[in-house]
Amino acid sequence: MKKLIETLKNIWAIDELKSKIIFTLALVLTYRFGTHIVLPGIDPTLLESAKSNSGKNGLLGLFDTFAGGAFSQASILALGIMPYISASIFMQLMTILVPQLQKVQKEGESGRKKINQWTRYLTIVVTIFQVGAYVANLKSPGYAEALIPAYQPFFFFFFIVMLTAGTFFVMWLGEKIQDKGLGNGTSIIIMVGILARLPQAILQEFTAKGEKGGGGLLIFLIEIAILVAIIMGLIILVQGVRQISVNYAKQIIGNKQVGGARQFLPIKVNSAGVMPIIFAQAIMFLPTLVSFTNLDSAKGLIKIFSDHSNVGYMIIYSVMVIGFTFLYTALIFNPKQIAEDLKRNNGFVPGVKPGQPTADYIGAIMDKITLPGAIFLALVGILPGFAQRLGVTQSFSTFFGGTSLLIMVGVVLDTLQQIETYLLMRQYDGLMSSGRVQGRQTVATSTI
Repeated sequence: MKKLIETLKNIWAIDELKSKIIFTLALVLTYRFGTHIVLPGIDPTLLESAKSNSGKNGLLGLFDTFAGGAFSQASILALGIMPYISASIFMQLMTILVPQLQKVQKEGESGRKKINQWTRYLTIVVTIFQVGAYVANLKSPGYAEALIPAYQPFFFFFFIVMLTAGTFFVMWLGEKIQDKGLGNGTSIIIMVGILARLPQAILQEFTAKGEKGGGGLLIFLIEIAILVAIIMGLIILVQGVRQISVNYAKQIIGNKQVGGARQFLPIKVNSAGVMPIIFAQAIMFLPTLVSFTNLDSAKGLIKIFSDHSNVGYMIIYSVMVIGFTFLYTALIFNPKQIAEDLKRNNGFVPGVKPGQPTADYIGAIMDKITLPGAIFLALVGILPGFAQRLGVTQSFSTFFGGTSLLIMVGVVLDTLQQIETYLLMRQYDGLMSSGRVQGRQTVATSTI
């Protein structure tokens, strides 16, 4: 406890870091305030039934989780940052698959600005499509009764304008946090939206278990302990690396000796980050789009895909996560490029010839560590379904794994890493006495 208090004092003693923290908190509070402003033309007192229906729906429930409850509340920020995330993921894949975009990306700062600008334009298109679907959802039972009749001739146009402006306002908040605040702005906003639902979910779970008597309270404590253990395991997954020993040949330049150092090439156990889970969920949600406004009446395949606790859903979902993990890792990880960079800098792996043999060696190691990482990632993805089958309420079960928990753990690690960097620059001790805090890989951070 004394160490914690001393660390907090050191953090607050750094003026630059203190101003970044205050600025970030101010923008986060602004975002949370906006999520409670209901769209004009909707009676907020008639939204309770619609909120409960959205929470029961896996598709709409995920959107509502990322939007911090703004989706079910029919807020002006209902779509949140999701259109920008969708556009960013698409642009990231295109920069990998399209050679012309790869050249633009390699132009440095100017190339990055061009891609960011194209991402904003694409966000407009994605937002318009999502606004259309959301307006259709507002005509479903629950929301339809909350629409004020006097506004109905105009609400379609008003909603498109308000929701599009709300998405760009959230995107602007994220960029400001990125520039002047602490951490990745987009990721911070998503994490805040997820955490905003945690207190209510814990309260609902506590109430549900309390109704069962003394044994229920013990079960609740066991669930909290299991959740902590899952978070610890997820930290290991996010930070886990396989280090490949690399030596650099000695060179004599003038009177100085250059090189001759031994370093390590860190290979992430989970190089793909949260992307495979996002891709798998996107594919699994497609069948439910047929009747996403009335999933209670869905049957057959659609019913399976809309129930996250269904055994068939979890099997298909796990296979897809493992497949997408290998696919996305192959797209972002290029052993041949790494081998060429090592050769260009007079580096080599001991016992392995430079060039193609080095690329094959690195690729083989990557394949070996990707498999257990993919299996663990698939297990994390289906843990909420297992929790729900074991009697955990649906709202609390989402925090036992899946995209929500991965994003929260990754964002917290990234933010702590930045804070620790400031502390070490000012010659303070780091946040941990056992070693440096490691953040997520660049790919995951750049997209979420």
